[in-house]
Parts: sequence; structure tokens; C-alpha cells
Amino acid sequence: MQSRLTYIIFLLVSIISYGQVNLSVTSDKTTYTARDIINLTIVLEIEGSDYNSQQTKLRLPDFSKFNLIGTGSITNGFMDPETNTIISQSVTRLALEPKQKGKVKIGSFLITINNKIYKTEPFEILIKDVDKKASVATNSLKDVYLNMEVDDREVYQDEPTIAVLKVYSRNMDNLRKVKNIRLPKDNELDVYPVSFAKSEIDPSDYGNMSSQVLAIFLIFPNESGYVEVPGASASVSTFAGKNKIVSNKVKINVKKLPEGSPESFKNAVGNFKVSIANISKEKVEVKKPINVLVKVIGEGNLKNMELPKLAESPDYEIFAPKITSNVKTETTGMKGEILANYLIIPKKAGEISIKTENFAFFDPDKKEYIDLGQEVLKVDAFSHDQILESRTTVEKVNEYTNTFLETVNTPVLKTTSFKVKEKSRFHWNVLFVNIAILIALFIGYLIFKNWQKKRRLQKVSKPVKPIGSVAETEKEIREQLKTDVNDYFNYLENLKDKEEYEKFFQTFEELDSEVRNQYFQSSEKDFAGFLENYKGAAIAEEYRNLIQKVQIEKYAPVKSSDGIDILLKSIVNLYSQISK
Repeated sequence: MQSRLTYIIFLLVSIISYGQVNLSVTSDKTTYTARDIINLTIVLEIEGSDYNSQQTKLRLPDFSKFNLIGTGSITNGFMDPETNTIISQSVTRLALEPKQKGKVKIGSFLITINNKIYKTEPFEILIKDVDKKASVATNSLKDVYLNMEVDDREVYQDEPTIAVLKVYSRNMDNLRKVKNIRLPKDNELDVYPVSFAKSEIDPSDYGNMSSQVLAIFLIFPNESGYVEVPGASASVSTFAGKNKIVSNKVKINVKKLPEGSPESFKNAVGNFKVSIANISKEKVEVKKPINVLVKVIGEGNLKNMELPKLAESPDYEIFAPKITSNVKTETTGMKGEILANYLIIPKKAGEISIKTENFAFFDPDKKEYIDLGQEVLKVDAFSHDQILESRTTVEKVNEYTNTFLETVNTPVLKTTSFKVKEKSRFHWNVLFVNIAILIALFIGYLIFKNWQKKRRLQKVSKPVKPIGSVAETEKEIREQLKTDVNDYFNYLENLKDKEEYEKFFQTFEELDSEVRNQYFQSSEKDFAGFLENYKGAAIAEEYRNLIQKVQIEKYAPVKSSDGIDILLKSIVNLYSQISK
């Protein structure tokens, strides 16, 4: 009986120890064509500190029926909050190109840990012949796939982590065909884009594949535990239409917030400050509204946190606030301010204390809760009689005058007709004044005639303007054809603000064409050579770079307002120098 019990105990121990190392392999699909790329994901998970001795690297099966065109691996370590054990996870991705058709077997992956060999189960995939009708589309989609990389896979609830979406391909031309980027969507996540600006193409980032960053975004997990981030997607334009590609999924460990949170803590995670102020300029009067502004400023989950409200009081009446936000998403997190503009009506005269509710937040850097308490705004409310008594005499007169003009119907004033009485004596002063006026007019007439005579003599004696040289004539014609670039700059600014990017690029082409015509240059190449001779090599090189940037932004799948703004500044700077 004792030997049986010992055998059972050893059996259970061996089963438990075997479960502490998990090696698995998955393919993105089971059926491929001869032109498809086979993507394999190998996941190695090691639980506990006793199994951290990896004696061999991951050994690959026989790949003689494939071409290995790309490899990559990521290693992460985190703590399982339920079992309090350390989990080390290593994810390896392989890109294979099949050499033959039909059913192909992929063997076992092997690894040795603590003198024990772990392996995956072999499996088969089906390689079909290429459909002739879809050959063009398949060829253009060859080995194009997305990969989502998450910076920090262990965060607190409502703490952001940065994610980067990349596209990989052996053909650089395929990278330019990727459009319509869609970020992951899930009820347990809040996703906010940081940038959709494409990076420069890296020709050797993943084996012999080229890569390019398509998007950077923030992920805010709303629930604790292991959360799986769905894959991002995009479309690839081909001759046969648009084809959808999806990135890998990523699992992150969302830690629970520590216990012992204050009662005033809702869901604010980050670092914040709260302030309250009266933004009304007039004196506070009973039963008349004032504007009170509550501001929350800092870094964290600003867009989905619960803001502190104004506390209710019998001394004043509160109306629903108008919420405005000035928040920016950056690679370091979400920063900015949230403003809540309340309308408050005091109910009594005297000193009134307007308070906010208690507010607390969790600081993930310090790993502790911070209670800011209440913010208090003290105002002095006056009755209507007190407001009248405090006014100056001038203010009272102005108010009475305005009230009189607004409320009293004033009669129309009647004009009195005056009759000139007959003068009893002659006034010499009037005579002298009239004589002086006549003399002044006569002197003015003589001066005018003299000026007119001199002007005629100047026209007669003015020499005929000689015909200038060809360069002078060309300069004069150019001045007549000179384009008013400021009008174009203002119009481009309006198009940028309205996000009418198609008209923006059409207007730029008109501006460039008119400026080239001004210097009698028909093409961009000739104009660049002209600028190099007459404006310098630096201006010519800047012109070539600007034309290239305009073409890149014009045909970019996703256009950002920041990129267009930078482009407009470059246009204004360059064409202002050219038109000088």
C-alpha cells in the first residue's frame, strides 16, 4: 500500500513538473498556394524559478522542402497574479516559402531544459497550385504581412502601453500599396492613435525582408488579468482589387490595482492636479449666474477617467457642466487638461464656499494612491441693494441714463425757425473778411497756373527712355508676370485647416507652375537647374526635396494634419525665398 502511494505521488510530481514548460507551434492557416508565405509562431513558456535552465537553443525541424526567408524572436517575463509564479515567455516567428505542392509535413521543434527534451507535435499543411485568374493579385500580395509589437506587456489597469504596427515584405513596392489601417478594437481596451506617419523603409529589419512602421498607438486595458489585444488590419491594393491583411494578436498581463484605495478613487491612473476658479468678471450677485471652472491637468487616462464634480450645497445651485479637453497622445503617454465649466447660481448673500468632490488617483510610478482631497473656492455674494450701494456716482448716472433711454418714450424735438432781423448799421469786419478771402483765392490761382506751366516744360524736356538690354527686358517682363505667392499661402492654409487635402495638392501644383512660368521654365528639372545657377545649390536642393516630399504625402494612404502642416511651412519658406 505504501509503495502504491509513493508511486502515485511521484506520478503527480512528474505531471506537475511537466506542465511547468509549455512549447507550442501554430501556423497562420492550414492551406496555402505555391506563392504564399507560411508564417509559423513558436511559443515557449517556462513557469517557476526552478525551470530557468535552458540547456539548448530551439532546434528546428527539417526545412529542406522550404526556403527560410525570415526569423525573429521576442522574450518577455512577468508575474502571474493568481499563482504568484514567474512566467518567462519566448515568441519566435518564422517565414517560410514552399518549394513543392501537395501535403507537406512540418516536423517537431525541440528544446532541452533541465536535462529534459520538450517537443511540439508534427502537423501537415496543404500547398495548392496558383489559380491563374488570381495570379496577378497573389503575386502582388506575396509575403506581405503585419506585425504588432507591444512595448510593455505587464501594466496596471487603465495604465497605457505603447504599440507599434509594422509591415514586412521582400518587395519594397508592396509596402507602398498598404492602405486603410485599422487599429484593434475590443470592449476591454481603449485604443488611441499617436501617429499614422509612415517611417523610412528599413531594408533589412527582418531577415532579408524590408519593413516600415505604419502606426503608433496607445492601449489602455480596462480589466485586469490576461487580456488579448486583437490584431490590427490593413488593405493591400492590387490589380484585382483590395485584399485584407491582419497582424498577430498580443497577450498582455494587466495587474490589479493594489487594495486599500480611498473612497474618492474612481478610475484615475496617472499623475494629476485639480484646480477651481471663478472666471466671471462681474461681482457675484445673489440669484445671478457665475461661471466656475474645474480643471484637471496631468498625464494618464484623461479621456476615460471620471472627473471630480462640484459638491452639492444649499448655498448655491449647480447646472450640468460643459466639458472641453486639450489632450495630446504621445509616445510617452496621454498628456493635457480637461476643463469642466459649471454654471453656479448663489442662493444667499455673504461668503460662499464652492467645493469639489474628493479626488484620488493611483500613481503607477510610485505604486501608491494619492488623495488630493477637496478644492475650495470662496466667493463673496452680494444682494442687489449692496451692488447698487457699492457703485460710484458715475456708474449710477450711466445706469439711470441707460434705463431712461431704454424705457421712456422721448418726444421728437421741434425745430425753431429763425428770422434774420434787419441790421441797423454797416459792419466793416464782414467786408474785410470777404476781401481777404478773395485775395487768398487769387493767389492760389496764380500758384496753380505756375505749377502747371513747369509740369508741361518737364514733359517736353524729358528724354526718351532708351531700349535696355535683353537681361533688363527679361527682368521687366518677369516683374510684370510675378506671382503673388502670399495669396496662394493663405489659400493653402485654409485648405489645410478644412482638411481638403486633394485641393491642397492641386493648388500647390498651380503655384509651382506659375512660379516656373515666371522664370520661363517649363519643367521641374529645368527649374531646379535654373535655381542652382541663379539662387544657389542649397535652394535648388531644397526645391528637389520639397517636390519629393509633396509626392510622398500626396500618395500616402493616411494623411495627418501634422504632416501637412510641416509640408506647408516648407512650401512657404522655399517659395518666399524664390520670389524675392
